[in-house]
Amino acid sequence: MAEADWSEVTYIGKRAKAGQLRSKQAVTTAQRSGASIETTKRYSAGQNKQHAANINANKLDLETEELHINKVSLDVSRLISQIRQQRNMTQKELATKINEKQQVINEYESGKAVPNQQILGKLERALGVKLRGKERGQPLAKK
Repeated sequence: MAEADWSEVTYIGKRAKAGQLRSKQAVTTAQRSGASIETTKRYSAGQNKQHAANINANKLDLETEELHINKVSLDVSRLISQIRQQRNMTQKELATKINEKQQVINEYESGKAVPNQQILGKLERALGVKLRGKERGQPLAKK
């Protein structure tokens, strides 16, 4: 400790003010004095990239070809509602029986749902009728 020079002071992490570095006057003063100036281009600076549209998403939007998403067919949706009504069940009762929301049953019966094989399997077991394949409407074979 005896060798420490108390006249020198070292600042760690001290930075110049941002306004001085970025102002046009500071840049021209540094150029005149011959100081080295470094400029960097920041891409997407100041933007919230979490919610910005992806380039691939923009390409998909610009595509002229229409993408078709398969929905539940009308015969399956009618079959679900007919069998549910035959069993004197409401949509809410059927939904609680298969551990889904009532809105899911409503979408399947109206034909707006994208078919999910797990949900169709649950519906088949709850209603006791096949909803997939060539044997639609046939009772499930008990094992």
